[in-house]
Amino acid sequence: MKTSIFTGSAVAIITPMNEDLSVNYEVLGEIIDDQIKNSTDAIVIVGTTGESSTLTDEEHVKCIQYAVERAAGRVPVIAGTGSNHTDYALWLSKEAEKVGANALLQVTPYYNKTSQAGLVKHFTAIADAVNLPMILYNVPSRTGMTIAPKIYQELSKHPNIVAAKEASGNFSAIAETRYLCGDDLDFYSGNDDQIVPMLSLGGKGVISVLSNVAPKETHDICQLYFDGKIAESAALQIKYMGLIQALFCDVNPIPVKKAMNLLGWKAGECRLPLTEMSSENKARLEKEMKAVGLI
Repeated sequence: MKTSIFTGSAVAIITPMNEDLSVNYEVLGEIIDDQIKNSTDAIVIVGTTGESSTLTDEEHVKCIQYAVERAAGRVPVIAGTGSNHTDYALWLSKEAEKVGANALLQVTPYYNKTSQAGLVKHFTAIADAVNLPMILYNVPSRTGMTIAPKIYQELSKHPNIVAAKEASGNFSAIAETRYLCGDDLDFYSGNDDQIVPMLSLGGKGVISVLSNVAPKETHDICQLYFDGKIAESAALQIKYMGLIQALFCDVNPIPVKKAMNLLGWKAGECRLPLTEMSSENKARLEKEMKAVGLI
């Protein structure tokens, strides 16, 4: 059996920006401290929610290094180093390893995509090049492709491929994958509205956008389930469903950055091509934040 990277809730953390849209490392550090204080079990840095696609290479690596230094071993730091260019993903992964990341998050190739056989070669090449555990990231809504259960099974044989972040919403395929892979592959929910269903299939937790604004509550959804308090866990997830939906009423991370600003964090704006929310969506987000007592 492989060692789990984390159990519980990992925050897919935002990358706060200054007014000139440079990275605000000071605020990033404050958010990391607050997340750990509020029971977040791991930090996922420079993923989609961290605007990885608009960071320079220097910023990408510096954010990983900064998160590692700030977390100081209190929780694992998982670096988003995926790409649709295998050599680039490999380079980023090596850089993340150099600066002390505990694990890697690898999204499926997007736009140019690949075949299922290409997925095996792509992920294997990266896993062979580093000595870090990897989480595969299956998010068809963003990439236009999915990882088939039998491909998960083949990839799970690699000692460095230890988990998957599943955001497909296809629970039949996830159940089949769990059957095929057994204990060789951990699963985390990639959707905040599906944490409890994923846990019911033996999932280890969630990689969460919600955790940016409700870290303790997101952790508690998982912990209650692990403690056998399944009804309480489900009730807590249902309580936050309106907010979860509002956090995805526009392209992620536009709403969650707005929510962080509403909470008093100097999260700043998103870099283009992501733009400001509509007034209608802002009102919806504020309403749902008030409904759960965040503001």
